[in-house]
Amino acid sequence: MRRRVCWIGVMAATLLACSAASRAQSIAASSDVPLLSLLPPDSADTEPQSVYAPPQPLTEQDGINNGGVNTDVNFRYLTDDVYRGVSHDRAAGGNIHAANFQAQSQLSFNLGKLPHPYVGVFANINDSDPVSRFQEVRPFFGLEYTSRPFIFNLGQNSYIYPERERLNPSPNTSEVFLRITFDDSYLTLAPHPFFSPYIYSAYDYQRNKGWYIEGGIRHDVLFEEIGVVVTGYADVAYISNFPRQFVTFNQHDSGMQHYDVGLIGTYALNNLFNITSRYGKFGLQGYLTYTGRFSNQLEANTVLWGGVGLVFKY
Repeated sequence: MRRRVCWIGVMAATLLACSAASRAQSIAASSDVPLLSLLPPDSADTEPQSVYAPPQPLTEQDGINNGGVNTDVNFRYLTDDVYRGVSHDRAAGGNIHAANFQAQSQLSFNLGKLPHPYVGVFANINDSDPVSRFQEVRPFFGLEYTSRPFIFNLGQNSYIYPERERLNPSPNTSEVFLRITFDDSYLTLAPHPFFSPYIYSAYDYQRNKGWYIEGGIRHDVLFEEIGVVVTGYADVAYISNFPRQFVTFNQHDSGMQHYDVGLIGTYALNNLFNITSRYGKFGLQGYLTYTGRFSNQLEANTVLWGGVGLVFKY
């Protein structure tokens, strides 16, 4: 009799346990939460725990400008002022190789997914120019929009040559331009673009009514351990009914005009001088470019030129 009562008790306990387990599984399945979450929290650990470390705040060294306005300033000291294959030093009638001081600043506005507007100005100062030390002032503005793998840049350049407005005809003019860059990292899945091929087209609508078309590539080689980036680039240009830049008379040409092959070396100065990126990124640059012309029938110069510069980005 006792043995029968014991068996009945064991069977009852087993049925109760199976029923409780089945009920717990039913509750877990209906709420899509793990079974462990149904257990009461331990009194010593009532806060939920994560397997990931909590995000750490940016240090002063890691801080960057995450705002909607960015600046880019560049100062250069070059042996020649070569623009679109033409040396302004030779066109101005001054020394063939005369030191040029250039400055360019740009202000960009980050509007998120919308096109990013920007505005800036470029100026070249040549102390040996026989007409004006301020050879050129070039205001510009535009919009940049990224739709991977393409980067679109649409804008306008205005060319102002101080003290030359009285010449007839005046060399001052304006143009609209479009630059399309292909981000080839979209295909290679690399962290950085490899060649970044681009095509640039400008139409002079004020004085010359002509086209300037350029295509090129560039490649960055990073030496992160020493803070150096070496950029190689090459481009070729075609002009259609487009006179040479910076002249006092009209001379319209069409055809393949010039090519450039060059190097730009950038050395980060933040680590050298212990300057945090919170105050911007500083860099020292060196330039070396060979410009050649395709034909003696078109206006262009064959010249090796270069220099040094300082860049600031914030």
